[in-house]
Order: sequence, then C-alpha cells, then structure tokens
Amino acid sequence: MTASSLLAASKIQRRARSRLVSGTMSLLIAGAFLLAAVPLFLVVGYTLSRGVTHFSWIFFSHSLAGVPPSQPGGGIAAATIGTIEQVGIATLVSVPLGLAAAIYLAEYGVGTRFAGAVSFLVDVMTGVPSIVAGLFVYAFFVISLHRGFSGLAAALALSILMLPVVIRSSQDMIAAVPTSLREAGYALGLRRWRVIAFIVLPTARSGLVTGVMLAVARVCGETAPLLVTAFDNAYINTNPLHGQQSALPLVIFNQAQQAYQPAVDRAWAAAATLILAIVTLYITARLLARRRLGGKSG
Repeated sequence: MTASSLLAASKIQRRARSRLVSGTMSLLIAGAFLLAAVPLFLVVGYTLSRGVTHFSWIFFSHSLAGVPPSQPGGGIAAATIGTIEQVGIATLVSVPLGLAAAIYLAEYGVGTRFAGAVSFLVDVMTGVPSIVAGLFVYAFFVISLHRGFSGLAAALALSILMLPVVIRSSQDMIAAVPTSLREAGYALGLRRWRVIAFIVLPTARSGLVTGVMLAVARVCGETAPLLVTAFDNAYINTNPLHGQQSALPLVIFNQAQQAYQPAVDRAWAAAATLILAIVTLYITARLLARRRLGGKSG
C-alpha cells in the first residue's frame, strides 16, 4: 500500500472512531436525561391524576371558612388570592434588586473586592434554609416592628429566597453575552449604561426571563416561611398589608396532615393547581420573551 492510501485509511478509522465515541456519548447523555426526568414525570403525573379529579367550580370559587376537615366542599379561593399577592410582591421586590446586583457583578464590579464580597454573600444566601428566612422576617418584621402576621411579611420572606436565584442566574446570562456586541456599541459612541440597557439586556432577555421563572417556581411551593409570617386564614383576605392570609402551600400542608379523606383530596387538588399554575406561567413568560425578541430582530 502506498503512503497516500495508508493516510486515507487512517483518516477513515479516525472518523469512524470519532463517530462511535460521539454516538456513544449522545446515547449516555440521553439516558442520563431520561433517568433524571422519569422521577419528575412520575411526581407530576401522579399529583395531577390525584388532584385534577377533584377540580370543580366550588373548589376554585369558595374558601375553606366553616368547612371541617371531615366534610367535602370548600375551596382554594382564599389561598389563590394569597399566593398571587405574596409571590407578586416578592417578585416586585427581588427582581429589580437582583437584576441591579447582577448588572453590577457582571459589568461594573469584575475583579473588585466589593464584588467578591457580594458574590460570596449571594452564595451564602443560596444555601440558607427557607425557615431561616421566615424566622428572620418573623423576628424583625412581625415581632420587632409589631406588624403582625400578613401577606406582606410572607412576601418579604419569599423575596429573600428569590433574590440569590435571580442574581446568580441573571449574572450568568449577562456574562454570556458576547463581548463583541458591547464593543460594537462602544464603537458607535454609546455610553456604558446605554450599551447595557439597549444591547446586553435585550440579548440576554430569554435567559433573564428563565431565571426569574426559576425563582418564582422556587418560592411558589415554600411552606415553612409562610407558617411564621402569613400564618394561614380560612377566610378570604385580599389585603396583604394587614391580617393573616392563606396560600396554596399552607392549604396543602394543613389539609394533607388531616386524617379525613375529604381534606386529603383537597390537598391533592391544591397541589395539582399549584403545578399547573407554575407550568402555565413559565410557558407564557417564555413565549412572550421569544415573541418580543423575534419582533425586534424582524
């Protein structure tokens, strides 16, 4: 065999080996994904199968006021209002603060000691148990300031849990924007804040929305902070600034520990409602982000 034929055969062998390795790794990655996704699908599927069957107009439009655990009836109207208000206030508090901190860490404070200290505190906050955030708000806001149990206290506890998730995810998305886009803006004479506001943030919009949705999903199911801040309320309370307030996690927690089947059924239905709400919110936000991004590019 000539040298050229040997070289060609060697190239063919290397290509075949590369394809074999690539195919094997692809199969392993797909298998790992399926292995990780199976428990998720089982949990979601089982919860929906147990909960959706108990959906009714009464369940969504009535509260649990006057409904004993042993009797059917009642619903999650009070809990739904409380969850919407508490998570909404927490989002309004944590998203602007988290985005501002992420912009500083990714754009202004790179390599500085203060940015390193802030990044360290964010990592610490990420690992703080949710009950600690609830106890902090309980001791400072509910007791020390004499504000009492309220939806606002619950929202402050949830915002503490949301803040590090928003900061870290937003920082990663902003840092992932290509440097060439920033340099193009500077070449056009734009100031730094305009480059960030009109080039960096729109480019990272999809990732930023995903990070916010992850933070919302992170706190929507939290129960421990709400036990010491909102404290639950069987009656509808639309004022988050005053008085005890219910929430979907509290309904799930309180009803699931009852010894009566009607209460357990309400817990399954409330859990299914929470899952469907989070999935719907996430899909809607992603579609809106893509539509806006597509509209601008067009």
